[in-house]
Amino acid sequence: MSFEIQELPDVIRIIVLLNLSKGASVQKSTLKSRLDKVCVGYACIDMGELEKALKEMASEKLIVDDGNTIKLTEQGQKLGKEWESLLLKKEPIMEVVAGLVDGSITSLVVILSAFIATLTASPTFLGTRAAVIFAAFLTLSAVAITNFSSFLLGGITEDLADITTLQNLMNYSLSDIPDKKERDKSLLLVKKLFTLLGKEIHRSNLYAAIICGTTTFLAGIIPITTYLILPPYFNITASLILVAAIVGVFLVRYRSKKTRVNWKITLAETLVIVIIATLASLLLGEA
Repeated sequence: MSFEIQELPDVIRIIVLLNLSKGASVQKSTLKSRLDKVCVGYACIDMGELEKALKEMASEKLIVDDGNTIKLTEQGQKLGKEWESLLLKKEPIMEVVAGLVDGSITSLVVILSAFIATLTASPTFLGTRAAVIFAAFLTLSAVAITNFSSFLLGGITEDLADITTLQNLMNYSLSDIPDKKERDKSLLLVKKLFTLLGKEIHRSNLYAAIICGTTTFLAGIIPITTYLILPPYFNITASLILVAAIVGVFLVRYRSKKTRVNWKITLAETLVIVIIATLASLLLGEA
């Protein structure tokens, strides 16, 4: 199973994997039509070149070919998901991590500030319940919206820069094809493929921004709501337990799974960062 892009069948293979990554079977004529759409009217590849690429994929056990229709094998689906993740950044890793961290830290700051103000009767803190609720929702909404806009704009910029680099690397590799006709077809197909990917990236980053903003708001609003609706002293205990669950279970488990690092190391690293960020926010708030 190859991950290299050195000739025309390799480029066709990527497009096939991306088109079949959902696991459905597709007729070869339909697949050829999809390839023609990528070329947008250019005489890019013929059926013989497609058959050659499919034959290689079948020999590598990436697809099941029954003559008229093809379907990805389990191995092919895994490779297709890897290409999706590489080209479209569909795996929401940074979005979920940033959302859980920022939401948890925001809820901790709001909860601890309200609790400390209650104990000390601080006149500088907005003491009424309505004011606390307003401040909590305002703070959390601001963080969620900031995360949404940052991931939307920053993600699009970073991903477009990444796929430009990837396209240049593919072009460099394909430029060594000795046959001029095949080389031109390969370079044209890659160019058209990345034009379509550029459009997909905007949609993918919109989803990523929504995931990050929503995760931030939910990770913060649940502990804050718990603190506001429960009676004194029960509320601080229950809300801190919820924050610990969000950070210690969801965030640590997610990071450990994605990085394949022992959960104990991930837990220690995460707790240190969250504690430092929370204390710094509280100290700055008191300044």
